[in-house]
Amino acid sequence: MRVVTQKTTEASSAIAALNARIVACELCPRLREYGALVALNKRRAYRDQEYWGRPVPNFGDPNARVLIVGLAPGAHGSNRTGRPFTGDGSGDFLYPVLHRAGFASQPRASSRDDGMQLRDLMITSVVRCAPPDNKPLPQELANCAPFLDEEVAALTNLKVVVCLGKIGFDGFVQHLIRTGQISRRGELQFGHGVEYPLPGGRFLLASYHPSLQNTNTGKLTAEMFLKVFERARKLASSLPE
Repeated sequence: MRVVTQKTTEASSAIAALNARIVACELCPRLREYGALVALNKRRAYRDQEYWGRPVPNFGDPNARVLIVGLAPGAHGSNRTGRPFTGDGSGDFLYPVLHRAGFASQPRASSRDDGMQLRDLMITSVVRCAPPDNKPLPQELANCAPFLDEEVAALTNLKVVVCLGKIGFDGFVQHLIRTGQISRRGELQFGHGVEYPLPGGRFLLASYHPSLQNTNTGKLTAEMFLKVFERARKLASSLPE
């Protein structure tokens, strides 16, 4: 059982304040218009549901030693439910693996009020609004970048970062450069299962994104995915608090 400290309380407050600003963000007109349009023209299966239709805040444990960095909310997933990887095929693949790895309280994520809790893990993304065709523009990535910087700074226990997909990986590498933790990209190249030491005793891991395109074709299997998170847990647990 991990003890709640003053540092944890401060992290919780900082992340809550950051999430309020994320939800209220209007910096990317194209993304805001698209998210609102999808929320208005609902998918038939969700016609009786109220879509979130706004920027999606991070989700998880403010005391986390492990951070997941994804791409962006899904149009009918997070853009509908308001929580990362919740309500679509990617989340249906991710959360059972997180549950098996000991990070999630339950294997299924369906809504913000489904009782899901994350332990020692937080989930975020490099873009907070659903982009058309899952392709954010460079300026949209740049507009969201300060949010990631603040999240990492607020997670004072952070030991391991797991990036899902190349865009998420590249976004986190840019964070490292932007914040002066590294001077250039160097050997940090995306690949499934790669592992890199970072300044300050942290580690960067990567996985293929759990998109249906990857999981339905077998490019990413549950066992492949589980190995990444088992490694993340081992690295986080082996390092000093």
